[in-house]
Amino acid sequence: MRMEAVAALERLGGIAGYRDVLALTSRKRLRVAVAAGRILRVDHGRYALPEGDLAHDAVRRLRGHLSHLSAARRHGWEVARIPQWPQLVVPPGTEVPIDLARAETWPHVVVRRDLEAGVTGKLLTVLLCARDLPFADALAVADSALRHGDVTEEDLRSAAASWPDHAQRVAAYADGRAANPFESVLRAHAVEAGLGVVPQWEICVDGAIHHVDLADPVRGVVLEADSWEFHSGKEAFERDCRRYNRLVLAGWIVLRYTWRQVMLGGGWVVQELSQLAGRLDVA
Repeated sequence: MRMEAVAALERLGGIAGYRDVLALTSRKRLRVAVAAGRILRVDHGRYALPEGDLAHDAVRRLRGHLSHLSAARRHGWEVARIPQWPQLVVPPGTEVPIDLARAETWPHVVVRRDLEAGVTGKLLTVLLCARDLPFADALAVADSALRHGDVTEEDLRSAAASWPDHAQRVAAYADGRAANPFESVLRAHAVEAGLGVVPQWEICVDGAIHHVDLADPVRGVVLEADSWEFHSGKEAFERDCRRYNRLVLAGWIVLRYTWRQVMLGGGWVVQELSQLAGRLDVA
């Protein structure tokens, strides 16, 4: 069943191409949402959720700059979580008035060279997310920046060396091969559980190459970010089922997780993967 256009774009990380949006919703629903201003058409056939007037008001009155997830979206990156309110960096010591308290703010001194079109620059945006946001949210941003070619692994890891340990951790695990925020968050949960997973791993079974979302080659574990909405139809779903069976018969442990389980129930996913890692390490 097709979902509403806004919900589809939220599922895709807040910004996505025309074909990806239509995989989850209909042309009519997309047209209606664009006409109503609930979705914006941006460059190169891409669609995004609007930022809202509060962001512009907060930037002006607090003398700050859009940052973190708000900046990531401005840079055209997919994110794991659409911020409910704008996120900004403000000069240290800034007092936020009550009517702007909904905006999320962090103190940070920003120099001109670290700004792009009024928001924090690409590298600084990734570093701020790595410093201030939960690991899964920050990893999704870093993965997106690498996937789009806007930041390099070398530059990110070099710059992160002078930042706190948890920011360096995000930089160390960031990987542009991640297909989307859904997969990035699942990988973050796996990392928290102690699994050494690699995105988009190739596995050869009986002469056929299978590309899996995540694999721990040492422990023989495959993790699939698997939701019915992301299958193009019944045939694709049945084809994936056959693929999973072949992997199991070849000795791989295959675990499948839906978008809702990964994005909204991460705690028990980490717990479940931790139990698996513990059993495999003891065996």
